[in-house]
Amino acid sequence: MNIIIPMAGMGKRMRPHTLTIPKPLIRIAGKPIVQRLAEDIVKVAAHQVEEIAFIIGDFGDEVEKELLAIAANLGAKGKIYYQREALGTAHAINCAADSLKGNVIVAFADTLFDADFHLDIQKDGIIWTHKVDDPSAFGVVKKDQQGIITDFVEKPAEFVSDEAIIGIYYFKDGENLQSELQYLMDNKVIKGGEYQLTDALENMKHKGLRFYSGQVKEWLDCGNKDATVYTNQRVLELSKSKALIAADLQTQGVLIVEPCYIGNDVKIENSIIGPHVSIGDGTVIKNSILQNSIIQNHCTLENAHIQNSMLGSFVQYQGAPEDLSLGDYSTKK
Repeated sequence: MNIIIPMAGMGKRMRPHTLTIPKPLIRIAGKPIVQRLAEDIVKVAAHQVEEIAFIIGDFGDEVEKELLAIAANLGAKGKIYYQREALGTAHAINCAADSLKGNVIVAFADTLFDADFHLDIQKDGIIWTHKVDDPSAFGVVKKDQQGIITDFVEKPAEFVSDEAIIGIYYFKDGENLQSELQYLMDNKVIKGGEYQLTDALENMKHKGLRFYSGQVKEWLDCGNKDATVYTNQRVLELSKSKALIAADLQTQGVLIVEPCYIGNDVKIENSIIGPHVSIGDGTVIKNSILQNSIIQNHCTLENAHIQNSMLGSFVQYQGAPEDLSLGDYSTKK
């Protein structure tokens, strides 16, 4: 089985954090989003993953090395492909044409999920879905009485279904998927200026392939700052790990309200931390109150009172209570 992860987007809704790092490599509770996604998919797949292909932009050598290491740590071969132009979901997946072989899972790297089912690889295809309150903002699926998907509807103006597509797909035949994607490119099947995966799914459905929905218990978005902070909260709450706080944490006069993640070589004095706070390696915090926030690596915070905030790496902050979103190497006093 191969996993395909398109992640070449600019992440504009996550700026300023994505000015210095691709969105899927932003860390939540100490791990990059894309690493958590890959781990969750491997767990649900319950089959040997041979290859994990990452479709990226021009992110640089260090990012590519980190992605290849994520694949290696999951026992898979990592491959890097490039999407030079933003031409839609179908185009992005087709950039990894050489990896579209056999059983394939496609997962867009701006979402996490909590699921308790295992993949049935004998099905033609499975579309991960989650019930939402307002389906008009999403692509949704309609199903018949046998649970087979009959329609893919993009942002319905009137109610047709509340099962939203979360951006994770399984295909029994990767070569067939690639053929359908290539058909869209060759015949210029474009909607809204882009090649859409849903058009390939419709073609496959009309040819007799049966798609089913795989419902997840929880769908966690990482599309913007507020959503990512909430996802950090839920990841901490759902974590079964007992090692969320590094053993070398240095504290003096500190109250930690769990759940929290605290990385290596962190120093905290006269502060209240938590709940739902993630603090990266090498950070120093003094005389502060932090709640429901993500602090990345090597930051210095003093006299801070922040909540619902994201701070990038190497941030220096000193000041009054705020709801913050500061990118890497920011200074605020």
